[in-house]
Amino acid sequence: MEIYSSIVGFFQNGGLFMYPIVLVLAAGIAIAVERYLFLTSTQVKSNALWSEVTPFIKAGKFNEAVAVTRQSKAAVATILTYGLNRIKTARRRDDIEKAMEESLMEVMPQLEKRTHYLATFANIATLLGLLGTIIGLIRAFTAVSGANPAEKADLLSASISVAMNTTAFGLIAAIPLLLMHAVLTTKTTEIVDSLEMASVKFLNTVIERRGEEPSA
Repeated sequence: MEIYSSIVGFFQNGGLFMYPIVLVLAAGIAIAVERYLFLTSTQVKSNALWSEVTPFIKAGKFNEAVAVTRQSKAAVATILTYGLNRIKTARRRDDIEKAMEESLMEVMPQLEKRTHYLATFANIATLLGLLGTIIGLIRAFTAVSGANPAEKADLLSASISVAMNTTAFGLIAAIPLLLMHAVLTTKTTEIVDSLEMASVKFLNTVIERRGEEPSA
């Protein structure tokens, strides 16, 4: 109960700028949770689909493979569908590879969507905290300008202490937002790397079946 009272007192003493910082933090957390769930779901679905389609690709049953990928909404499904469709008309590895690279460029914006907002929100929270502190200091110096000289030091120190609450809360909001941004960026990179690896494995398997030399 004492901790709760301290938190409430800290928030109330911070002034009006504490509220927009809370809104920024809440929006950032909402985006982070949504993105984490989306990326996790994408990773699981892509891994499951790759395991399902691999036997068809290795057996040269491309029609069966494309029938499976077309029904899936996994990220790797889009890339494999492009590649499988391109096999029918392309004779060179480069043609298939370009088609799959094009599909990867379509998938990446979906994976990176809204993640960059977290870094922006972290900067906004920090700046709002600094702005609240500066405005608080201006008000503090204005208030003590007409006060009794004996009381000025006490009034000024108390006002500065309250004004600094906003900067502290801005940093409290910004640090976890930056950490969440780093986690999501790393997770997105891992998914993109796995999609690129799946593309290479797919191409090598197709080329091997055609009797051509696979890439290293």
